[in-house]
Amino acid sequence: MRTPRRRTTLIAATTVALLATGTLTAVAAHAAPGCAVSYTVGGQWQGGFTGNITITNLGDPLSGWSLRWSYSAGQTVSDAWNATVAQSGSTVTATNVGYNGSVPTGGSVSFGFNGTWNNSSNPTPTSFTVNGVTCTGSTAPTGAPTTPPSATPPPMTPPATTPPPSVPQTGLVGWATQNGGTTGGGSAGATTVSTASALTSALNATGAAVIRVSGTINCSGMLRVRSNKTVLGNAGATIVGCGFTVNGDRNVIIRNLTFRNWSDDAVNVESSATNIWIDHNTFSNGYDGTVDIKRGSDFVTVSWNRVYSHDKTMLLGHSDDNGGQDIGHLRVTYHHNWYDGSKQRNPRVRFGNPVHVYNNYYYNNAGYGVASTMSAGVLVEGNYFENVKDTYHLGEADSGPGSLVARNNHFVNSPAGQTGGSVAGIPYPYTLDNASSVKSIVTAGAGAGRISV
Repeated sequence: MRTPRRRTTLIAATTVALLATGTLTAVAAHAAPGCAVSYTVGGQWQGGFTGNITITNLGDPLSGWSLRWSYSAGQTVSDAWNATVAQSGSTVTATNVGYNGSVPTGGSVSFGFNGTWNNSSNPTPTSFTVNGVTCTGSTAPTGAPTTPPSATPPPMTPPATTPPPSVPQTGLVGWATQNGGTTGGGSAGATTVSTASALTSALNATGAAVIRVSGTINCSGMLRVRSNKTVLGNAGATIVGCGFTVNGDRNVIIRNLTFRNWSDDAVNVESSATNIWIDHNTFSNGYDGTVDIKRGSDFVTVSWNRVYSHDKTMLLGHSDDNGGQDIGHLRVTYHHNWYDGSKQRNPRVRFGNPVHVYNNYYYNNAGYGVASTMSAGVLVEGNYFENVKDTYHLGEADSGPGSLVARNNHFVNSPAGQTGGSVAGIPYPYTLDNASSVKSIVTAGAGAGRISV
């Protein structure tokens, strides 16, 4: 939306205390020859959880794989990345996607997904099978060298045109895990839409829903997204000419869509909307903001998006005069986004504290990277800045300064920016990638089409 001034990760829970420290727990299955499985906890919150699974092939080379396990406490799975996941009753089956089906002897492959649980018991699955073989991790492969694989086998290398499985295609992290968490439509049945009218109706309907967008949809204006919705783009799904607005609603997930040529904002979050996750989308050539968040909205994560051929990127807090509604809110995490030549507002922040900007890749941003204004508190951490003359600063245009703490950032032909003041602590667990690796990680994984949903 316009402003009057320049705007510039499963699953197996351990304990709440463990999660609060950000500790990851790995559990290896041990039962028969051919494979080993590591089940890694990444995060858990009220109603939801997320994490990653690694399969190590101890048998003959695989040309395709299907991993199966069962839950004992009613858990369900939903969104997945680097695998296609289906569930029947308590049994879950995960199969490879196109680029990671071939796994050599001693090789490994990883995938992740989100899920739901009953908030009282989330026990770890005790048995896994790959292609019908129970995994024990104890027997040397048939017809292969007798030396077992190393404890940390190297990941397979997929075709160059596809993001490597070693890229951390993480699940939900950040502010959207707080306040009860963000699950969107959860395990609701999916509806596929391919026209503007069907999309408008599905987004605006009451009740939980998973909405899959297919093809290119031409539309206009702003389409309202109601509470408890997951909006997923099928391969190549594109929204042209319009944007989405979450106005006072909560628990919304928007993933794997390409937006272009919007006439207002691509995604607008306002009027005390809470628990929103905007992930793995691509934005270009729009009129105003790509993702603008304002008017007391809170608990938002903006992750793994790419913005290019665009000026005004991400505004947090629309007006200097709105402190009465915004102070104590506007808590947002921006991580692993690719600000690819986007000019300014990457993001521009008012009032929110703490706002967490970490592991993003900034490239050729002609205006500036991050601005902290109007008493905001922004932690700028582990980012990679390349060819950015103004990386981060305090104040912007007529807006007074906020606080900004910068640490562990990496600079290429870019100066360290302006810092000052203090920022509130980050309450959620997260894993910080080494800043010098962020360029390769983000360019391989950010944007639409980089995950399987």
